[in-house]
Amino acid sequence: MAAPLLSLKDVSLGFGGNPLFDKADLAVCRGERIALVGRNGSGKSTLLKLLAGQIEPDSGERLIQLGVRVAYLPQEPDLSGYDTVLDYAAAGLPEGEEHAAHMAEALLHSLSLDGARPTDELSGGETRRAALARAMVGGPDVLLLDEPTNHLDLPAIEWLEQRLAGGRFGLIVISHDRAFLERITNCTLWLDRGRLLRSDKGFAHFEAWSEEILEREAVETAKLDKLIAQETTWSHQGITARRKRNQGRLRRLHELRARRAGQAGRTGSVRMEAAEAGGAGKRVIEARDIAKAYDANEVICGFSTRILRGDRIGIIGPNGAGKTTLLRMLIGDLQPDSGELRLGTNIEMVYLDQTREALAPGETPWSLLCPGGGDQVMVGNRPRHVVAYMRDFLFADNQARSPVESLSGGERNRLLLARALARPSNLLVLDEPTNDLDMDTLDLLQELLADYEGTILLVSHDRDFLDRVVTSTIAVEGGGSAMEYPGGYSDYLRQRPGGGGVGTESRPEKSARREKPNPPGVRRKLGYNQQRALDRLPGEIDALEKQVAALEAKLADPTLYARDPVGFDDTAAALTKARDDKAEAEEEWLKLEMLREEQESS
Repeated sequence: MAAPLLSLKDVSLGFGGNPLFDKADLAVCRGERIALVGRNGSGKSTLLKLLAGQIEPDSGERLIQLGVRVAYLPQEPDLSGYDTVLDYAAAGLPEGEEHAAHMAEALLHSLSLDGARPTDELSGGETRRAALARAMVGGPDVLLLDEPTNHLDLPAIEWLEQRLAGGRFGLIVISHDRAFLERITNCTLWLDRGRLLRSDKGFAHFEAWSEEILEREAVETAKLDKLIAQETTWSHQGITARRKRNQGRLRRLHELRARRAGQAGRTGSVRMEAAEAGGAGKRVIEARDIAKAYDANEVICGFSTRILRGDRIGIIGPNGAGKTTLLRMLIGDLQPDSGELRLGTNIEMVYLDQTREALAPGETPWSLLCPGGGDQVMVGNRPRHVVAYMRDFLFADNQARSPVESLSGGERNRLLLARALARPSNLLVLDEPTNDLDMDTLDLLQELLADYEGTILLVSHDRDFLDRVVTSTIAVEGGGSAMEYPGGYSDYLRQRPGGGGVGTESRPEKSARREKPNPPGVRRKLGYNQQRALDRLPGEIDALEKQVAALEAKLADPTLYARDPVGFDDTAAALTKARDDKAEAEEEWLKLEMLREEQESS
C-alpha cells in the first residue's frame, strides 16, 4: 500500500474535560474517497479541522508528506475580505501560481457563477459553490469537505459527484446526503462515542456494517451490569429498530405511489369535475393551468395538479428555477397571474422554512414545547410528557431544561422539527428540512413523516430522502416548465424525457450517469418463482404483523418476568425473530414489486 498523504497518529482532543476522541489513528492515501460519518456533536467537523491543520490536538501528531497540498471546505465558508467571487476562488491557488486565475474562472463557470460578482451579494448556495471552486482549484492532493452539498441544487451536486469520483486525490467528506456518499466513496470512517472505526468499503455498505458492530456490542454489553448496558446502547438500539421498521414504511409508500400514479393518469376537465363530485375534505389543493411571471421572465406556465389528503409531494429543481414561487402559489400565499387554484376547507398548515427561525436566548426545550406551562405536549390528539416526546427526537432527559444556546446546530434543528410536528396541522410544508441534519435524525424525520396523517409538500435536493418519503415529484425545470411524475426522484429519472437529472441540460458538464435501457425487443420479466413469491408475500407479512402484535402484547404484561423468567426470555427472542422475518419479507416484496413495475413500464 502506498504511503499516506496525510495522517493522524495517537491523536486525542477534548473540550472542557470531555474527550471527543482518544488516541485516534487515521490515514488518507491517494485515490481513497472516505466518508466520515457519526452523530451530530460526535466531533466530525473538529476531526476535519485537525486534519486541515487549523487546530492542534491535545496529544498525538499530524503527519503530512513533503509537498502535499491540503484543501479544506469548512461547513460555513467566510468570504469576508474578498471583493469579488474570483478574488476569493483564486486565493485557493498554490503559492507561486497566483497568476493562474483563469483556472479559478473556469471552475466558477462550471458552477454557473460569475467571478465578477461582489461576494456580499451571494446566496447560501452560491457561497457554497464559490467555496468549492476555491477548494478544488489548482488540483490539491487531499480534499477535506465538510457538508459540501448543503444548500446546493441537484445540478451542482451531480457536477460535484462527477468531479470527485474521477479524481486522483485523497478525499474525506462529511455529508448527510446518502445518495451523494454512496456514489463517490470507497471507504468509511465512523466516529462513534470517541472511537474511530474504519471500513474499506464505501458508504453504501455502512448500515449493514454498523448494525453488525452494534449487535455484537449489545451481546457483549448484556453480560455486564444494567447501568453500563443502559449507558452504552440506548440510542443505537432505537436507531437500528427504526431502520428495520422503515422497510415496512417503504412498502406502504410504494402502495401510495401506485395510487398517486392512478390519479395522475386522469387529466383535463374530466378530472376537475370528478374532484368537485368527490367527498368533502379529500381535496387539499387543486390547480388548473396556473402561471406566474415577473416582468418578461416566465417562471411557471400552465401547471396543473390535484393533491388529495395523505399525498406527499416533493418539489425539485435548480436554484432560481421557480420552486418557491410554485410552492407559494400552491399554498395560497401567492396569487397566480392566470389559471385557477382551489384550496380545500379547514386547512391547518404548519410551514418550516429553509431559514429556520431563531431560538430566543434563555429559552429551554421544555419552555419551547410547552409555552403555556405544564409538562404535556399535544401530539395530534394525544398528550405526551415533554421528556418522553423529546426522547423521540434523540434528546437526553437532562437536556429538557438546558438553555437552547447549549445545543448544537443539529440539535436546534431537531428541536424546531419537534415543535413543528407537535402543532395541530393537516398540511405540512417543509422547505429543505434535511439541511444540517445528521443521518440518525434523517431516519427519525422519515419515520415521523411516514406516520403523519395529513398532506406534505416538501422542497428538497436530497435524492435519497425524496425516494424514501414522497409519493409524487414535481420537477421545476426553469423557463416556465413544471411537470409532475408519480414516485420519488429515481422514478422521476426513469420517466423524464431524455433521462438525466433535473436541470442537467443547463450545465456545461453533464452527469455521466444515465439509466441503462433494455436492449431493443427485450423485456425484463419476473421468473415463475419470483411471481409466486410476489403473490405469497403479502399474506406472510400480514401474518407476521399479527404475530408481532401478539408477542408485544404478551411482553407488555408487567408481571410476566416475575412469574415466568424463562417464558419472558423465550417470548422476547420470538419477538426479535418475528420482527426480523417481517422486515426481510417486506424488503423482498418491495424489490419484487419494483422489478414488476419496471417490467411493465419498459
